[in-house]
Amino acid sequence: MKPYHLIIVALAVLTACQPPAPEEAAQLSKEELIKRGQYLTTIGACHDCHSPKIMTPQGPEPDPARLLSGHPKNDPVPVARGQEDWILFSQDLTAFVGPWGLSFSANLTPDDTGIGAWDFEQFKRAIRKGKYKGLEGSRDLLPPMPWQMYRNFTDDDLFAVFTYLKSLPPIDNLVPAPVAPADMQAMNRSK
Repeated sequence: MKPYHLIIVALAVLTACQPPAPEEAAQLSKEELIKRGQYLTTIGACHDCHSPKIMTPQGPEPDPARLLSGHPKNDPVPVARGQEDWILFSQDLTAFVGPWGLSFSANLTPDDTGIGAWDFEQFKRAIRKGKYKGLEGSRDLLPPMPWQMYRNFTDDDLFAVFTYLKSLPPIDNLVPAPVAPADMQAMNRSK
């Protein structure tokens, strides 16, 4: 077999392995999918938790340089007491304390520290089943992620959101792991 035949075979195999786009999404151009995904991400309030904020005279607004990059990995987390009775948000609205412990919003950019290696099926599983990194057998997504509401998106809507997220500039931001309630109490005592 000649080398260019191997390339053709490899391309055919890779193309066959890609999941097809949902029916309606397949009729849109990539630009239209990105625009639709951006719209859905905006009205779905994804920036509320997944985009670090900057303080303005009107209050916190998404930092345009870090859109959808999740909780900043180097931001210190202040002591949070009373999480049994309250749900508390960090000032930039990317870290959350409640009866589940301490959770951080995920990096949704196409960097390897975000959804860079994910395929659409993995993204769909994360949203529909509430599974961490969209992996079967992984832990559940933690509050306040409202995946129970977002699982009602159509496949076309999810594909548009996924296409939009994959079009963003990748941001290297490895978000911290969540902290269990018992570990939160020990962490607070040490501060």
